[in-house]
Amino acid sequence: MVRRNVLAVVFVLAAAALVAGTVAGTAAQSAPAALAGIVSSPYEGAMEGVLVSAKRAGSTMTVTVVSDASGRYSFPRARLEPGTYALRIRAVEYELESAGSATVTAAHTSQLDLKLRKAQDLASQLSNGEWFMSWPGTDETKNGLLNCTQCHSLQPIVMSHYTAEQFAPIIERMGRYAQGSTRARPQLRPNEHGRGFANPIMGDMGGGREGDRPVQQSRVSPTAEYLASVNLSAGHYRYPLKTLPRPTGKATRVVITEYDLPRRETLPHDAQADADGMVWYGDFGTHVLGMLDPKTGKVVEYPIPITKPGAPTGSLDLVFDRQGDIWMGTMYQGSLAKFDRRTKTFQTWGSPTYMDRDEARIAMVMPVNGGRDGQVWIGGDDEYQVDVKTGEWKAIDYSIGLPKGSPIIRQLSSYGVASDSQNNFYGMNLNGTYIIKVDGQTKAVTPYPTPTPNSGPRRGHMDGQDRLWFAEFRGNRIGMFDTRAATFKEFAVPTPWTNVYDAILDRAGYAWAGGMNNDHVVRVNTATGEAVEYLLPTQTNIRRVNVDASTPRPAFWVGNNLGASLVKVEPLE
Repeated sequence: MVRRNVLAVVFVLAAAALVAGTVAGTAAQSAPAALAGIVSSPYEGAMEGVLVSAKRAGSTMTVTVVSDASGRYSFPRARLEPGTYALRIRAVEYELESAGSATVTAAHTSQLDLKLRKAQDLASQLSNGEWFMSWPGTDETKNGLLNCTQCHSLQPIVMSHYTAEQFAPIIERMGRYAQGSTRARPQLRPNEHGRGFANPIMGDMGGGREGDRPVQQSRVSPTAEYLASVNLSAGHYRYPLKTLPRPTGKATRVVITEYDLPRRETLPHDAQADADGMVWYGDFGTHVLGMLDPKTGKVVEYPIPITKPGAPTGSLDLVFDRQGDIWMGTMYQGSLAKFDRRTKTFQTWGSPTYMDRDEARIAMVMPVNGGRDGQVWIGGDDEYQVDVKTGEWKAIDYSIGLPKGSPIIRQLSSYGVASDSQNNFYGMNLNGTYIIKVDGQTKAVTPYPTPTPNSGPRRGHMDGQDRLWFAEFRGNRIGMFDTRAATFKEFAVPTPWTNVYDAILDRAGYAWAGGMNNDHVVRVNTATGEAVEYLLPTQTNIRRVNVDASTPRPAFWVGNNLGASLVKVEPLE
């Protein structure tokens, strides 16, 4: 089935036309500043690692810098136009003594020192990772709750007063919502065929695929009891609140820009720059494809065709093919979608089960090397090889080439999907520990276990040397699998409970990843293993990560899935 759509909705954001070019590190340090000052508190004196954010009145762009070892923050002049700016900070355990604002002029540097005091509500500042650090119990218990943070932060849990008895039906109910749900806009899973449930309690090494198993009743009561032990049901927290250290050194030499999107319900899952520097994004909860012009702030949104009326909406993966067109997975709409950027039209292919199966999800797409054989790889309720000319869908059989009855077979499923230059399939086994190769011609399956057991490979990108750079979600590592040599290399992420979702290599040899649970963007020097963690100015729930190759120095882009914005991270060195 082929459908086309030519509607477009244009939103012109009231945004300042900030210069988007990357600032070289040395130039940024010596160039005149638009706004600068010292951040201090009575407890520490001058404070390093405080994120200072400035947003001009009427703008939809927020620029953030980080104070250095002397407590000095400095906004490059090219980043702030003249005007009045509201200021905010991020420094766990601290808050501004008074509401901050500054007037920036073109003539000279505006000076404003910022005084901080202890936060009156520390609990509201903690990231998901800091809650996991603070909670008592085993890592196994906490890993089971990682599915909670797929959809929302831990704040609703820890701020609640529910007892174990009250939590039990809530856990059951969570399994009825589609992943693209929010508390303000819930979307129920389809239940036309007696299914429509997923397991909100994450298992490990259990086989199967995300969303495929119902709520495990034997785990509901223990989970409910645990959640009631870490919330405010006793009127207070029964454990000390632990926090992460602030950024230091290289992690303070960065400029971060947030671009607000026009619809506050937007859940930008993927954000990817094209060759011209335009940034395209998919919405996890609404059926639109969006494009941001970072120079002007203009946003254009194109409605994606509805192929399964009544089913939850929202897309997940967004990938450019070699012609520059965009391919997307439409989740519960059950279709593969392609957007022709020249004609501004969509073409869709419905999966074999999309009209008769509740969990007919099409999440991941991999068209990059489809020009070799006309085949596109798909991940979702099953994994498929799709012939886009004939419309034929071939489901991957994970038993081909493996010993009959092998226990490994039931553990094989793929979350993220990638392909090498020969268009062979590589699946990332989130519920297990494997990178799974499927030969594009023979369909033979070869699973490769990661060096770290139960690492939870999630998503990744293939580089030009057929090396797959991927995130180890439970292993808290960036992995590299050399598909030609069949060898692995792993890079540890320093901060626990980062839970990296995706990874990519830039042209300078740095591997990037983003943490779903602690708002850290991680950059690893793959030659030395040095890792720098850039803290984002807001809680973000990082998903798909991408690097803009059109800029002189690679710039990192990610969607803020909790804040309806796109975020650009530009290291100054």
